[in-house]
Amino acid sequence: MKTLTDLRKPETMKTILAKSLLTVGLLSALTGTTLRADTFGNGGNTFSIDFTSIGNAGNAADATGYGAVGYNYSIGTYDISVNQLNAATSNGVLGLGNGYWSGDQPAANLSWYQAAAFVNWLNTSTGHQAAYNLTYSGGAYTMALWSSGQSGYNASNPFRNSLALYVLPSENEWYKAAYYNPTGTNYFLYPTGSNTAPTAVASGTNANTAVYNQSYPQEPASVFQAGGLSPYGTMGQGGNVYQLVESAYSGANTDPSADRTARGTTLAAGNLFLQSSIRYSLPAGNSGTQFGFRVAELSAVPEPSTYALFGLGAIALVIAARRKIS
Repeated sequence: MKTLTDLRKPETMKTILAKSLLTVGLLSALTGTTLRADTFGNGGNTFSIDFTSIGNAGNAADATGYGAVGYNYSIGTYDISVNQLNAATSNGVLGLGNGYWSGDQPAANLSWYQAAAFVNWLNTSTGHQAAYNLTYSGGAYTMALWSSGQSGYNASNPFRNSLALYVLPSENEWYKAAYYNPTGTNYFLYPTGSNTAPTAVASGTNANTAVYNQSYPQEPASVFQAGGLSPYGTMGQGGNVYQLVESAYSGANTDPSADRTARGTTLAAGNLFLQSSIRYSLPAGNSGTQFGFRVAELSAVPEPSTYALFGLGAIALVIAARRKIS
């Protein structure tokens, strides 16, 4: 049952969008990050995914041991939504299901293998190498490691094909996007650019807020209304739903059936569970109505000076056109 009826009013949505655009624009100017959209599918089943660039390659790890990434990459600004999942299914991707929630709510109740299959399709439908060595048979997915005789094999991570463009983020990639300060060398305790707990909300985009401390029957918020932004400009990396990442919970990606890591916590959790030290595990073949995911992209990221040429107005026009909010 939806309770935030005021958010459905066009006037309210316009105000929220304007505030969000201003925040994203300021972040872009200060950090050299940017929003852009990649498009997938065909005809009436076309959809796009917004990505935020994550620069500052070669940063040191946090005190927790996570967050060091030696290259630039991009990560989904938002979790994958049910609408995006359903569009992929309509484009012929097998075995994804329809998600537990609806519309722009997070695509949850998928196993890690199903999330990986979605990512594989993003690659193969755009002419790139599949990221994960999956097989679909009997209504279910199984996975094997990439081997040394296969193109794109990476001995340090046989889960991920090194020739893939789109991937599930590794734990380090996810962690950096959530907690690292791109204007300094420090990490924040919460994924909203703060060392103090964000304000708990059921939905919205105000700075230093997150969707947590909610009670039944509250449902997850829209992925576009899932709290304030991280320092890089991503949304919903704390609260709303857990997010599956590529990495095995043990830390070694050497067993295709190993438990996988989840980060970010859920809408029912307290603020402790939003902190950077908290991580979870889920068997790779299991699913849960509070487990979603987002996508990373490994293409080269332009230098910050390139982004400055676009300006805040161009960003606003692109996002406004995509959301089509009147």
